Amino acid sequence: MTHGDSERWTHLVTLHSRVEQHLTEVLHRRCALGLREYRTLSHLTSAPEGELRMQELADAVGLDQSSASRLAGRLERAELAERCHCPGDRRGVFLGITEAGRDRQAQAQPIYEAALSEALDEAASATDPALATLTQSLRTSA
Repeated sequence: MTHGDSERWTHLVTLHSRVEQHLTEVLHRRCALGLREYRTLSHLTSAPEGELRMQELADAVGLDQSSASRLAGRLERAELAERCHCPGDRRGVFLGITEAGRDRQAQAQPIYEAALSEALDEAASATDPALATLTQSLRTSA
């Protein structure tokens, strides 16, 4: 790793932290959802048949198996998701989205999208030119 790599990485981590914090605050305040809960519901909504194996879910949201299980438990208690066993493999556990979960995700999605745009707009106009440049390059690539 070069010094330039280290600096770029630091800017990326800073950008990530600022955006995540803003998303967390907005989703909690306006939707009564945590950021991981929202992302889990989003992954489930877009998954075939609205369900994912617990290990796939853990990988998708960046959690270890134990943390993913606790997250699934919170979503179950809120009746936004439910666990079920794989018919062909009783050891396989899936998390599936409920209709209430689909509704909550659909209500939260435009709020999430707006909050993401706000956070990126703020970062793009940051007084730190490297952070502003990074944000602008992320928005124009792809």
